[in-house]
Amino acid sequence: MLTGILAGLAAGALWGLVFVAPRMVGGFASIDLTAGRFVVYGLVSVAVLAVSLRRARRPTLAQAWGSLWLSVLGFTGYYWILVLAIRDAGTEMPALIVGTIPIWVMLLGKPHGLRWRALLPGLALTALGLVLMSNAALSATASTPAGGAAITATGTYWRGIGLALVAMACWTAFTLLNAAWLHRHPEVGATDWANWLGVATGVGGLLLALTLGTPLPRLMAQPGWPLFALVAVAIGFGSSWLATILWNLASRRLPASLCGQLIVSETLFALLYSFLWDGRWPTLAQWLAALLFTAGILASIRAHR
Repeated sequence: MLTGILAGLAAGALWGLVFVAPRMVGGFASIDLTAGRFVVYGLVSVAVLAVSLRRARRPTLAQAWGSLWLSVLGFTGYYWILVLAIRDAGTEMPALIVGTIPIWVMLLGKPHGLRWRALLPGLALTALGLVLMSNAALSATASTPAGGAAITATGTYWRGIGLALVAMACWTAFTLLNAAWLHRHPEVGATDWANWLGVATGVGGLLLALTLGTPLPRLMAQPGWPLFALVAVAIGFGSSWLATILWNLASRRLPASLCGQLIVSETLFALLYSFLWDGRWPTLAQWLAALLFTAGILASIRAHR
């Protein structure tokens, strides 16, 4: 159980990077970052499979199809929508909306033998933390100078909120369906499954790049291209390939409801990276929310013992 918890927390730390990555390369189109991240994920997976060709398991046709549609639900489709949400609404509110995933996963993935009463403390602490953090983010938005610009951007902001809700639904479904797939196929290792997902995701990323992305020569001519390439490699390898292996380990060792609670760590790290990027300290409400999130994780771990 401890190994699963540590793997889930480490995956959350790596996933948190994807919330600040679009802001680091703000001059580049969201579709290019999405495609770049997943092409890198696919290339890493192909390289690992090529090196371990004799030892790696080969997927059946049904398993290959499963990796393909789950990769769209949990990777290419989810992240493209999330990047668009961050573009329209900033980092904090999309991170918080995605942060409700633990609540939905706990509600939908509760083990049959676990009583609701045992889950309530963790759920309540997480929900209260989200309320506090949401109020702090909305207050910060309302106090932003240049009120005229803020009013003009209202429609764009709420479009970003809507996209974040769609992204949340996609990843909630992916978390539950991916865990169910792993439990139905105990013969498939966490690394093999991460690589199969990576190949499927890489194909999706390549299609996005070729059909909707900026042509590579023009992309490389843009100012800031080296940073863009570095960010794409970092989130392609760390936030995709490595994080997926870690999450598969957690999904195999822990019930879905506890895995869902561990996703709160993604929100915590996303907010931490955002504050570091902005060069500012969290407010008192944001500190309290972070403490509530942490307490919610601990309460959920205790409930699942």
